[in-house]
Amino acid sequence: MAGEGVAPSADPGRGPWSLIGLPGYDISLGERRGVMDMSADEYPVWKTDEDKYPAPPRVVGPGAVFVEHRLKSPQVAESAYVAPTAVLAGDVIVGPHSRVLFGAVITAEGGAVEIGANSVIMENAVIRGVPHQEMRVGDNVVVGPHAHLTGCVIEGNTRIATGAVVFNGARIETGAEVEFHAVVYVNTVVPSGTAVPMGWFAGGQPAELVPPNDWDRIRAIMGPLDYPGTVFGLGADQALMPDVARRYARGLALHHQDHILPDYGHAPAREG
Repeated sequence: MAGEGVAPSADPGRGPWSLIGLPGYDISLGERRGVMDMSADEYPVWKTDEDKYPAPPRVVGPGAVFVEHRLKSPQVAESAYVAPTAVLAGDVIVGPHSRVLFGAVITAEGGAVEIGANSVIMENAVIRGVPHQEMRVGDNVVVGPHAHLTGCVIEGNTRIATGAVVFNGARIETGAEVEFHAVVYVNTVVPSGTAVPMGWFAGGQPAELVPPNDWDRIRAIMGPLDYPGTVFGLGADQALMPDVARRYARGLALHHQDHILPDYGHAPAREG
């Protein structure tokens, strides 16, 4: 017996069963298996004007969580993919042919988030938009698993590796890279062609690269970059806690007014 929503194919050339009519599927199981055997370079996601294997009309995975937050809803290009268990909240735009994988969270907490074209946000990465700072991931960027980006700009053509952290007000220029578990501090500019080594600290404009065991130098760089003012809007002489926790709690209370959108209830983003 056919599964729910799966009907026998009327076309003998398509094989005995077809998924025609299901969202995102317009080819037979046999043809789908052929697609799965292709290499990434052969897979015809770009050939939307051809009859065979066009980009599916809906490539957002069922079960992806779209949240209307602060009266703004995510927008996703039709050629993008958002996996089940990924969460997009608020004023978020995902551009053409980009991929947001399982467990990733992209949330606009008072500031918009823009993901460009052909970019990949991998498993359990967190991208957070905040007030007063641009949060943008450009074209052709890979953000690795468990990376954290907050209120920063990744210009494009780069890789932010697993577990890396890029703080508020930072800018990663085109072609620069941030390696595994490296930290790019607030208000830092990593110039084009620079790679922040694994586990190292980058701070300043342009960034000075410091190994993790040189804590005295790291502390000296951190001071003038004004973490309390940049992240929390506090003066250097003000205590971070407990006021910061209370302010965060008040701001996050706005999530009480959120609405979870139904599957495919998000707005489409512009493809071009």
